[in-house]
Amino acid sequence: MSKIKVVHYINNFFANIGGEEKADVPPEIREGKVGPGLALEAALGEGYEIVATAICGDSYFGENMEDAKATLVDMISGYEPDLFVAGPAFNAGRYGTACGSIAKEIEEKLEIPVVTGMYPENPGVDMYKLDLHIIETSISAAGMRKAMGKIANIAKKLVNKEEILSPVEEGYIERGIRVNYFNEERGSKRAVEMLVKKMKKEAFTTEYPMPVFDRVDPMPAIKDLSKVKVAVVTSGGLVPQGNPDRIESSSATKYGIYSIAGMDSMDKKDFMTIHGGYDRAFITEDPNLCIPLDVLREYEKEGVIGELADYYVATTGTGTSVGNAKGFGESFSKKLVEDGIGAVLLTST
Repeated sequence: MSKIKVVHYINNFFANIGGEEKADVPPEIREGKVGPGLALEAALGEGYEIVATAICGDSYFGENMEDAKATLVDMISGYEPDLFVAGPAFNAGRYGTACGSIAKEIEEKLEIPVVTGMYPENPGVDMYKLDLHIIETSISAAGMRKAMGKIANIAKKLVNKEEILSPVEEGYIERGIRVNYFNEERGSKRAVEMLVKKMKKEAFTTEYPMPVFDRVDPMPAIKDLSKVKVAVVTSGGLVPQGNPDRIESSSATKYGIYSIAGMDSMDKKDFMTIHGGYDRAFITEDPNLCIPLDVLREYEKEGVIGELADYYVATTGTGTSVGNAKGFGESFSKKLVEDGIGAVLLTST
């Protein structure tokens, strides 16, 4: 009996090509299993064989998404796989976006089962959880073996066209898809039991979990801006020419802090935008539309604001996960406090 043919997708890091300095490598495909494919094939068992491993650098994929997908689909289709597995990507944002994007493309173009895995706060989860089964993983590759076991379990069910049970039972991230089922107890009885437990302050599990959002109390209004040091933070992707920190054009995993000391205006010779979610033509021509340095300098001279910080903070907002954005804020806000910043102007696109 022939084995189920599997193609596995990984990034440059897991292919042992290199780290960030090699994140721009274009798509390639290798015969057989590579790197974490060893754990995947072992978890799938004797009836499965990884016939090829598709590889692409995270930066290359993010900056050339349509071309990268088309190239990879062409490479992968030649192997006539029965199953496609991407990652797992854990909490690597660009990798998660690539895994979700190529898995969705393979599912649509080759019409075969696909599975990937990510940490819940990976931006790829919000982007692709409605389209794919995404196994919930730990935050780092330390959980590789456990993740591959869960990926293998659901992959085999998909191949065999078996019923996929609930996210809790199968270990995948909730997709927001509701299905009817028969429970041994009536809904009214279950509801009363939950209510009684809640009244007794006992633990219970709701059957309809609601999303949880942070509640942040606003600071009191500033009474006199003329005595306040102001800083600018932007999600508009405005960076120095060349993008020295290689901030992603979408699904950002990092931010940058850049000097504006001695500058009266944002010059297009010095700054550029790498944001992938809007038409960049206007800001490319006049970066002050994103960081209004020209106006802020006028306010500083006129005494409208006390002082302008000699730097600004930048990242890309589009596709960036709430978890990453919160982490950025927790990180750079410490510097703002240390530098005596009393107010922040947050600009978008």
